[in-house]
Amino acid sequence: MNPTRIIFMGTPEFAVPSLRALHEQATHQTYAVVAVVTQPDRPAGRGKKVIASPVKQYAVDHGLPVLQPTSLRKEPAMVEALRALAPDLLVVAAYGQILRKEVLALPTHGPINVHASLLPAYRGASPITAALLDGLTETGISMMRMDQGLDTGPVIAQAKLAITPQDTTASLRERLAELGAQLLLDTLPAWVAGTITPTPQAQLPGEVSHCRQLDKTDGQIDWQQPAAVIERMTRAYAPWPSAYTTWRGETFKIWTAEVVNDQADPGLVVQTPVGIAVGTGAGLLRLITVQPAGKRQMDIRSFLNGAPEFIGSQVGE
Repeated sequence: MNPTRIIFMGTPEFAVPSLRALHEQATHQTYAVVAVVTQPDRPAGRGKKVIASPVKQYAVDHGLPVLQPTSLRKEPAMVEALRALAPDLLVVAAYGQILRKEVLALPTHGPINVHASLLPAYRGASPITAALLDGLTETGISMMRMDQGLDTGPVIAQAKLAITPQDTTASLRERLAELGAQLLLDTLPAWVAGTITPTPQAQLPGEVSHCRQLDKTDGQIDWQQPAAVIERMTRAYAPWPSAYTTWRGETFKIWTAEVVNDQADPGLVVQTPVGIAVGTGAGLLRLITVQPAGKRQMDIRSFLNGAPEFIGSQVGE
């Protein structure tokens, strides 16, 4: 039996476990990843060094052919190159571009997407961050047959995952990525065999919701907000854009914190029996790990050793 010919499309670290799972199955001649499509190399970090996406790095390391169109909508020659590969299946995981109908129509068994939410909740670009910001205790992975809408296609399979009180976007993304890879392997045989009928999202439990692309300014703390909301920000915006405020006119990041049932004026730094905290619109936010401008992350006590005047000062002005 010939292996299923797959074009894989993905870009960030979230997509790597799914690509790895498919590639490793190639040793059993189950699947053949005939091309990997990812976003172009881009500058990143303080030095703006041009780097490849995590998906490209994996593909190059394992000898998989890589294509990096700037825009599939504007590059018809690239669409023809994909067509020439005669794909049976298109697997997409956080690729980062809306696919034109000509691309969606290429594979024999259709295009499928590995999405990091329990659809129809959190359609869009930042479902993991959005789930943490909203204080959910559960999220999951949806495998969806793609259509031309934004995460609107019928769902092939879902798997749930508990969110822990310590989860950040980084930790939750890692666990969801592995869950997505496993769900992909568990579901593909029946999908390719034609024994699964996808379920329209209108027939699934839950309301439709959307999440947008994140911006650096999203991490700025409003100390009039409740401490519980700000604490969720510290986890949802880790590692990027981070939850931050200002102190003495410079950026001051808060990486880990916890809610304390007490009160002080919003933005006022106070000493409490359990540690250093900042007043909010409801409750105190006890600081655990911080990062002053130009410094590394450190625990709050280490920071206070060099800046005892922080206690009694105002942040966010």
